[in-house]
Amino acid sequence: MTENLKVEVVGLNRVKGRHLVVQVRLSNTGTDKRLSWAGELGDHTRPLGEITWASGIGVLDALARTWLLPYKPAGAACLCSNRDRDGLGQFIDPGRSITVYAVLPAPSGNPTTTTVVTPVGPPMLDVPITDDPPAGDFPDPDAEPVTPITRRLILASESLDKSEETADDGKDLQINLSADVLFAVDKATLTPKARSVIARTAKLIDASPATVVTVAGHADSSGTDAINNPLSLRRAQAVQHALTALLTRDGVRFHTEGHGSRRPLYRNDTDEGKRRNRRVTVTFRKPQPAAQEPGATTTTGATDLTGSTTADGQPIAMEVTGLRRLPGGLGLLTYTITNEGSSEAWFRDLHHAQDWEAYKYQAATNVRLTDVTARRQYLPGRLEVPTDNRTDFYCACTAVSGVRISTEKFAPGQTREFWNLFALPDTTTINAKIGPFRDLHIPIR
Repeated sequence: MTENLKVEVVGLNRVKGRHLVVQVRLSNTGTDKRLSWAGELGDHTRPLGEITWASGIGVLDALARTWLLPYKPAGAACLCSNRDRDGLGQFIDPGRSITVYAVLPAPSGNPTTTTVVTPVGPPMLDVPITDDPPAGDFPDPDAEPVTPITRRLILASESLDKSEETADDGKDLQINLSADVLFAVDKATLTPKARSVIARTAKLIDASPATVVTVAGHADSSGTDAINNPLSLRRAQAVQHALTALLTRDGVRFHTEGHGSRRPLYRNDTDEGKRRNRRVTVTFRKPQPAAQEPGATTTTGATDLTGSTTADGQPIAMEVTGLRRLPGGLGLLTYTITNEGSSEAWFRDLHHAQDWEAYKYQAATNVRLTDVTARRQYLPGRLEVPTDNRTDFYCACTAVSGVRISTEKFAPGQTREFWNLFALPDTTTINAKIGPFRDLHIPIR
């Protein structure tokens, strides 16, 4: 996303079986301007005043659905390259390179490769990990108390009829059943359509190792607690009774709750946000996926992966460069945007998310994948960041604000590469809608 900044992983060493030292070479490939790298490599999921130095270098632990970032020692931003410890300047001169590092937890499962993430471009896949000692002087994470910095990755999908949406964090499934589909207004008696909606959830519980299932009713901010609290509980109980009748295995206990309007998922200041907050949430251990060997797939008729539109009167081109299947049921979509005109243009259509979605900063959220056969839509992943009094969400995709505030401005002929993480179904192709561009049918490899 930053022109003339080249990023190369030059070292990935597992230390003591549980830590990882990541070394990255940063090069200024330009000929006339110095590059400021400290803000570029900072962790954008922290407050803007704290995203300095190399705190944004990390790895994606796909199996655990976590984004692993450098340890945080007491009194320092991170266990990573910084000006005080390493004597680094803020700028890289034209034609020069520097090497920076980050020390973080090793990904789970003792893998031989991993995915390295930085804020400046798409995740770098299949980077080999060595158990040899790293060459150089790096801080020992066992020499002082350090705090692991992890971001939970939430992958969401929903049925095309909007009857339910599912969030998968790698451990549990959280299925939000639309109360508007399950019940009439102010009622707790299931509608005729409710059984078919609940049946999918029952099949997933049957396929899971869950012994405890939590069923929680929720309301929007309309009405009073005196109405919402008992109604949400009665609705949860109705869903629990229906699930009990549909399950085909024994050994499942239910815990039923009614939260009224106290736990909204989305903002209550839009009709769509309120609709999605009126729900019954069913949470349980996710089913284990069948083992599969990702491999290259060839699909005829899917070679034209381009689209076009205009911005500020200039022609804008888009090309999908890949949809790659990762471990843990994840997928990485990459695509380029190019200003093919003769004048500068602002292209702002990638961050136009639906108004019920709430992200801390603007990002390339206006992207959807659709499995037409299963009638299911997949939304960009979210990074969950707890704060003192709330939870912030950041898109697991290209940021276009914060330190990237000008990345929607394209010079004539300029190209930038964007990316999104999704959950992927077990299929070889999927439909994609990227911003204002035409629908595409994309092969998964």
